[in-house]
Amino acid sequence: MRISDILRSKGDAVVTIRPEDTVRALIARLAEHNVGALVVSADGRDVVGIVSERDVARGLHADPGLLDAPVARIMTAEVHTRFPSDSIEDLMVLMTQQRIRHVPVVTDGGALMGIVSIGDVVKGRIGQLEFEKRQLEGYISGTG
Repeated sequence: MRISDILRSKGDAVVTIRPEDTVRALIARLAEHNVGALVVSADGRDVVGIVSERDVARGLHADPGLLDAPVARIMTAEVHTRFPSDSIEDLMVLMTQQRIRHVPVVTDGGALMGIVSIGDVVKGRIGQLEFEKRQLEGYISGTG
């Protein structure tokens, strides 16, 4: 199974925010789109960072006046990305080793084309296991 399979199932829409937008605007976008992280991009194409609910919580703990600060202040600038052709297994290893829950998917040229969350990976893996189970049951019962 490849990352492209997950994107085909969930879609390739990515909610982004500019680095100069405020943390207050970030919180509003997270709530509006019911997501846990946004890709930080000035143009919607180039990935300059990623920012999550966790970043907001930690930032507010350190500085309660953070709401009007720019997103760039709390974003993670070292973003781990993957290609659509990469395997789900490799993605799971990355997420586990780096302790991250969201991975932007980029083209060979580095342009943003999707995002995959740990929830997307789990859902895809469950779907794959259910398909394999049905195939095995069909084989055993002689209907497959």
